[in-house]
Amino acid sequence: MTTDPRGPFESGRPSRQVEQVGPVEPGELVEPGELVGPGELVERVDEHDRVLGVVERGEAIRRGWLHRVATTVCRDPSGRVLVHRRPDGAGRFGGCHDVMLGGALRVGESYAAGARRELAEELGVSVPVRHRFTFLCRGAIAPYWLGVHEAVLPPDLIDPDAVDPAAVARYGWLTLPELAGAVRRWPFVPDGQVAFRRYLLGLPSGAGGVDHGGVGAEPGPG
Repeated sequence: MTTDPRGPFESGRPSRQVEQVGPVEPGELVEPGELVGPGELVERVDEHDRVLGVVERGEAIRRGWLHRVATTVCRDPSGRVLVHRRPDGAGRFGGCHDVMLGGALRVGESYAAGARRELAEELGVSVPVRHRFTFLCRGAIAPYWLGVHEAVLPPDLIDPDAVDPAAVARYGWLTLPELAGAVRRWPFVPDGQVAFRRYLLGLPSGAGGVDHGGVGAEPGPG
């Protein structure tokens, strides 16, 4: 395993460079209003994940209103985990690594449908996803309900030319021991690590209380 902080990963489309929006250190946070484009609509939900109305995502983040996000852990047939590195100029966690691919749900969209759409947008793949659990994540930036899914993804199904360079700068496959070592060496998105630890524990939906975006002790099962 290399000690390069960028990871031993393949890059996405080499002919399409992600525009740098300024010097962003790995893991640095920016103002919430800079995180999403204007007019992106999401469903505001309550502490029981019931829809309250439709709002702009930027406003939901600024006001700390709960909304819905879907992510997927991709594993190859041998069990390795797909890890990607966010572009250095990304508005959120630039230069950080993550094991989760996903984003906010559209209005009226189910968690599974959102997870499939995000995989298609970010990796250019169309594969079935399996819902594992949903939990209230307090988040490093803002709180949200997070639906975590998994997908079995043969590595040769990913076409580097179809990977979105605005979301994925580099990617690669790591075994769980390799991933554990990478987490100690490279910066990772904190919310993704909270969700992944729950994923590894095999927690059912709603079990173990509320997570806090990497802040505080991890709850145990039950």
